[in-house]
Amino acid sequence: MNSLQSTNHARGMWTAVALALIASLSYVLMALNVLGVGDLQVGEKPINIIFVAAGCYLLGGLLILTRNRWLLLFGAFINLMVILFFFNLYQDRPAVIFSPGGLVSKIAQILLEVALVYVMAVNWKKAKNETQ
Repeated sequence: MNSLQSTNHARGMWTAVALALIASLSYVLMALNVLGVGDLQVGEKPINIIFVAAGCYLLGGLLILTRNRWLLLFGAFINLMVILFFFNLYQDRPAVIFSPGGLVSKIAQILLEVALVYVMAVNWKKAKNETQ
């Protein structure tokens, strides 16, 4: 892999890490009521689950640095499921989807998904080139 590809791969990986940390921070800010989540009532946003999600994105962001193909694939799959679950659950509640918390977290998660696919593709291409 030449220097430019290596630089782009590192940039993509660190972008994915930063996006995971932004997603984690957005969940913490939602739990602390700094980022609003539309018309959700207190009972509809369980604090424990919000902090678990924040912890998972924090840990997942750090695990990106391992460049483990299976961890990246698993993380991309789980992240996609979170995004789809959110939009499926709140499709009739635009106040939640377009709230500051909903927008910040989902934009970060969608961009994270793109970055993870990019990192996995570059890793796959690199592994393929090394075997030839």
